[in-house]
Amino acid sequence: MGKKQKKRIYIGVRYVLILIFCIPMLLPLLWMLTTALKDNAAVFRVPPQWIPSEFHWDNFTKGLKKINFGREFLNSLFISVVVTIGQICSCMSVGYALARLKFKGKKLWFYLIVGSMMIPGMVTVIPVFRLWAALGAYGTWWPMIIPAFLGAPFQTFLARQFMTTIPKSYDDAARIDGANRLQILTRIIAPMSKPLITVIAIQAFQGAWNDYMTPLLYIISKPEKWTLALGVGRMTSSTYGTQWNLFMAADIMYMLPILIMFFFGQNYFMEGLGSMNNSGIK
Repeated sequence: MGKKQKKRIYIGVRYVLILIFCIPMLLPLLWMLTTALKDNAAVFRVPPQWIPSEFHWDNFTKGLKKINFGREFLNSLFISVVVTIGQICSCMSVGYALARLKFKGKKLWFYLIVGSMMIPGMVTVIPVFRLWAALGAYGTWWPMIIPAFLGAPFQTFLARQFMTTIPKSYDDAARIDGANRLQILTRIIAPMSKPLITVIAIQAFQGAWNDYMTPLLYIISKPEKWTLALGVGRMTSSTYGTQWNLFMAADIMYMLPILIMFFFGQNYFMEGLGSMNNSGIK
């Protein structure tokens, strides 16, 4: 057996093993899709029916009619895009400062940022809610948007780790040419940090798009400001009953933007995570 043949067998076995381990993760998605194409009475049929006897494609249109899909989609898209821009700007700025600048207390600030990741988000829900209510922001999108411009601990950590892998000679060369810190960040570091920006963008967009708790707390009384996550989530309440086939159909449409975004950005995403894993903490 030649080396090429052994290599092909090795690659084939590796892909088979990957597919086997992917099955438990793909089964829920397959069940969601088949449920979306069934009659509601067939959802709980025993034994389970993986392939519908009759495909109900109209479940998608019926499911979207149960919610104000157009408005809620645009609301979610606007909030997610603004949050993504805010996190990219704030995390890149703070990460640049922690990775490339020298100032007193730099390590302390870095450890505080890392340490804040260990604080459960639920611990701060009540005091943060009282703060926004006191500021008159209840019933608005501000509690979902403004925090993104104040940075995110994990994404800031990733930005700092990635930027430590970029040689500082680029900064020195730019400063000799008269560039200031902002120009170095935007014209030198940012173009070299496309994998990092992709990672931050995907995580920020996904987090804002999938956020259910924050809209539930702040805009539940304003249906015209509902996000798609809130609208789809409310389909299981007593308002609409439990039409699981319509719910799964709407849920698939809700998931599509995240899947599309990850599909087109997966190369940069994996490259960014790989670079940061090899950087280590300094």
